[in-house]
Amino acid sequence: MRTALRLLLLPLLGALAVGLAPGALAAGGRYAFDGGTARERAQVTAALDASSFDWGLVPGTVTIHLRHGGPSHSLPGAIFLDADVLDAGMFGWAVVQDEYAHQVDFRLLDVSARDLLREALGAEAWWHGDVPGVAHARLGCERFASTLVWSYWQSPDNAYRPTSADDESAAMAPAAFRSLLARLVGAPDRSSRATQGRQRRR
Repeated sequence: MRTALRLLLLPLLGALAVGLAPGALAAGGRYAFDGGTARERAQVTAALDASSFDWGLVPGTVTIHLRHGGPSHSLPGAIFLDADVLDAGMFGWAVVQDEYAHQVDFRLLDVSARDLLREALGAEAWWHGDVPGVAHARLGCERFASTLVWSYWQSPDNAYRPTSADDESAAMAPAAFRSLLARLVGAPDRSSRATQGRQRRR
């Protein structure tokens, strides 16, 4: 009876493992996948590994939902990624980092930190709806996420590489931003870490 029960449970446990597979630890963060192919999941891991930001600072586990179609976005503890972006390879890595950067905001920043960052980033408001009519590029939460992506992955392959001073990712000089985050959330500055090998992984 026990053997038969085990045989019945093994496929179910396997399906659960595939549906919500554990992700990387430490600098890669703590996350689990919901959906997506093995290649798409590998793209998420490669994207997070390309950054020198310590995603492991984000407490708890983040569930990364992979679906085709629909906008990529984040909620506290959950990231929803359009798998079409991942199928574009390295071009989509900045989007992955952007959505995880929102988890940094949700789980590591308090009101005083956001106020300080809002002023430093030149934002008019932090959240959508705080001040009616504020453009996306003038929101602190968006400028924070984009600046984090560029400050910790300064590669020509980064789709968020600023092309003008008006870009969200150019809201602060990378070194100044990293210094501020080190003070606010204890993020180590690993900007000198060699990442070229990982950046070339597709």
